[in-house]
Amino acid sequence: MATVELRFSALPEHVRTARLVAAAVARRAGVDEAVLDEVRLAVGEACSRAVGLHQAGGITEPVRVALIEEEKQFSIEVGDEAPRSVPGDRASGGAADADVEAEEDEMGLAVISGLVDDVEVTAGEHGGLIRMTWPTTPPGVALT
Repeated sequence: MATVELRFSALPEHVRTARLVAAAVARRAGVDEAVLDEVRLAVGEACSRAVGLHQAGGITEPVRVALIEEEKQFSIEVGDEAPRSVPGDRASGGAADADVEAEEDEMGLAVISGLVDDVEVTAGEHGGLIRMTWPTTPPGVALT
């Protein structure tokens, strides 16, 4: 299992770099060429979401991206350090702000789910993780 790890400051201008690296590693791992645009878009959305969560929470820790090449699949994990509050806890900025943030978060996750068939989202008091997985084809094997 080969893994490439990225860490970048939570700034929007770094999202493009993460997208480019993810697409290059996905291509090398054997992800179908026709799916690479979806990989780029999904990684961009997940990284933008993480950047937004970090900026909104004043978090200085970097956003984490792991590109994991396994035998028949390629996975990308985008992690953030933004703690998620318990449902119903509106202590951080008012109910209206929390509702807007929750709606934007749901939209971002819906976009990712529309692009990737295999998505796993976890979140808790120490941050969140989005794991996206695509099938791969071994080098030299043509898809029919």
